[in-house]
Parts: sequence; structure tokens; C-alpha cells
Amino acid sequence: MLVAEGLVKRYGETTALTGFDLTVAPGEIVGLIGHNGAGKTTFVEVVAGLVRPDAGRVTVAGLPPGRAARRRLGVAPQDIALYHSATVRQNLRLFGALAGLRGRALSTSIDEVAEALDLTGLLDRAVGVLSGGQQRRTQAATALLHRPAVLLLDEPTAGADPTTRRALLEVVRQRAADGTAICYTTHYLPELEDLGATIAVARNGRVVARGDRDTLLAGLPGEVLVEFRDGPPQRIATTDPAATLADVLATGRTPVAVDIRRPDLDALYAALEVS
Repeated sequence: MLVAEGLVKRYGETTALTGFDLTVAPGEIVGLIGHNGAGKTTFVEVVAGLVRPDAGRVTVAGLPPGRAARRRLGVAPQDIALYHSATVRQNLRLFGALAGLRGRALSTSIDEVAEALDLTGLLDRAVGVLSGGQQRRTQAATALLHRPAVLLLDEPTAGADPTTRRALLEVVRQRAADGTAICYTTHYLPELEDLGATIAVARNGRVVARGDRDTLLAGLPGEVLVEFRDGPPQRIATTDPAATLADVLATGRTPVAVDIRRPDLDALYAALEVS
């Protein structure tokens, strides 16, 4: 549904994308992670048709970025892009109309998305007086109104409160279940585990690791933390917790507590930092 192949984008002497490849299938949530400057936001801008790549190609539901693909694509950018003097309802009506919704279909979609994102009581308030979390939900609503085939969410919960985070994650799950292809960029890795997302790791303008969570974490060290009655605790990085714990017990010391921590996405992030 979303296909990017060999994307290259240069800004003067800086190359933001250096052969960026990514495919997102219908009903799939891909968590796109990477440090600042890895190319995530530039990729989103290319798919949205805001930036033209210097090389490579991208298609949205089989169409190139731009006017033709606009009704197939929903984008919630990292920075809030709303009219602050207008109400939530006015913003949604504008963005819905730009996506091709009219009349009753537009009104119904606004009501449905507002209910899903807990915005119903805020529809007639100016965006400028809303909290940061409420603005985040409104921004996400503009991308969801027309039920696009492809959804790009760039740091949608950055700085969001727990209510906003829960509401957004639930809507993302529902849309994926309905067949939407979703690319979700974030620095908050537990969200991707909650969503059951597959992972794409961007570094230096390209995707350097891609797969499901278990595949990417295979072989990464977890940790065994052992507390003793007669001395300081031991914290040991290991890929084989059972064998490591057996070695500790063989020393003859008596543990009073043992905590085995499996590798998580933070461990993957850390491993890629030093690779």
C-alpha cells in the first residue's frame, strides 16, 4: 500500500535520505524509529508530496505523491499545523473538505472522529485555547477524517498527556484492523510494543533494520539482577539468563531476589547506537 524505493534527498551538502526503502502493507503498523537526523521526518514529507526526492520513487496506494494521492493519504505532522483562531470543528471541516468530504458525509465523519479522540466537548472551542494534548488529538483527527488507505503519524504523542496517548493508540489499532497501512514514527518505544507494530530502524538516511519485534531482538543481551543477603547486588548483561543465573548460584552465595529482564526495543536502540 505504501512503497518507497531508493529515496535520496539532499539539502546542499547535507544528504537527508541516502537510499531509503520501506514498504507498509494494508493492515500493518510499522514503527519507524531512529535518532534525530535519521531521515524519518524527511521521509514523511516526501510521501506527503511536500518535498520532491532527488532520486528513488514512492507510491501511495499505487499513486505517486501529490494531488492524485491526497485522498488516499492522511498525515499528522510532528509540528502542530492547525488554525489557532478557528474552532476545532472549523479546522476539521476545512481539512475534511480538502480530502474530498462534503455535506452529510463530512459532518458524520467529524462526529465519529471527535468521539473516538475525545474531542466532542471541544468542537466549538478555538484551537489556540486548547492544551497541548487536545491540540495533538485535533491534529490526528485531521488525518483520520477521510479514512485514508495510508496513514502517516509523525511523533503523534510527543508531549501528550496519558488521555491523549490512550485515545490515539486505540484509534491507530482500530484503523489498522480495518486495513489501513500505518507508518508511525516515535521516540517512545513502549508505544510500538503496545501496538504490536513491526519495526523499521532508520539511521543516516536509510532503513538499517526491518522486521518484527522478536526477530530484531534475537541475540540482544538481556539482564540478570541478583540481590544477596551478604553484599552488593550483581547486574549482569547476558543473552542466556538461565546459564548466567546458574553460574551465579554456583559461587555459593545465597540470593534473596532475582530479576530477569528480557531485551526490549530500548536494547535494540542502544545496540544500534554503538554499531
